[in-house]
Amino acid sequence: MDIDVTNQAQAIWDTVITFGTSYGLQIIGALLILIIGRFAARLAKRSIEKVLNIRNIDTEIVSFTSSLAYFTVLTVAVLAALSKFGIQTTSFIAVLGAAGFAVGLALQGSLSNFAAGVLVLIFRPFKVGDYIKAGGAEGHVKSVQLFVTELATLDNIKVIVPNSAIMGGNIANLSGYEKRRVDLPIGISYGSSIVKAKEIAEEIMKADPRVLSQPAPSVVVKAWGASSIDMLALPWVDPNDYWPVFFEMHHKLKEAFDEAGIEIPFPQRVVHMVKDDDDE
Repeated sequence: MDIDVTNQAQAIWDTVITFGTSYGLQIIGALLILIIGRFAARLAKRSIEKVLNIRNIDTEIVSFTSSLAYFTVLTVAVLAALSKFGIQTTSFIAVLGAAGFAVGLALQGSLSNFAAGVLVLIFRPFKVGDYIKAGGAEGHVKSVQLFVTELATLDNIKVIVPNSAIMGGNIANLSGYEKRRVDLPIGISYGSSIVKAKEIAEEIMKADPRVLSQPAPSVVVKAWGASSIDMLALPWVDPNDYWPVFFEMHHKLKEAFDEAGIEIPFPQRVVHMVKDDDDE
């Protein structure tokens, strides 16, 4: 009985020795690969975070990019460790590639928005608070996300614009510069004085503290219209004051012109009646 137990124990020990001799180096190599791979993944993540933070890239982009790099390096390390045991990793790579291709086709629109969102957050053509025209919409930027940008119109309507629509066309950032010109159309009758109208408009603009002194506000004659002389009052303001000045200047100019007797005509047409000699 004791001999049988001894023989069984010896057989088990021989099996362990054989396994250790055959696979010991592979196990040690695989563990080293995993340890080094994890270290490399962490290093890549920290390095990318550091570089992107130095360039003031949005935190969402920093987090996503660094995490993507971490898991990519870690996946490569796992595949390399499996190959130490003679496992063919080519099939795994093929499966991952096919799965990625299928997911890419299924999420083509979303991936397009994501890529555009990354470009928006990296190149920053606008920032939160700016007033923009893009993607067929306009308004103040409330938030910039990876897939969409949220705008608030002047009447406070929430508009969600896909980032691909924004990056796929022209972007007009109306808050991009420190100064913005307000174009105020003025129409006066042909019988009114252009010089007097210009003087009144310039005085009103200069009296408004929101109107900048440089460039100085001006008034120009734009065209001879069908029923009026078309002029433009051109004050320069801070972009945040654009709409208040635009609306209030119309009111002030109308009252000032009425008080000065400068006529703002209605559309009219002059008709000449020709008398036929046969009617005499």
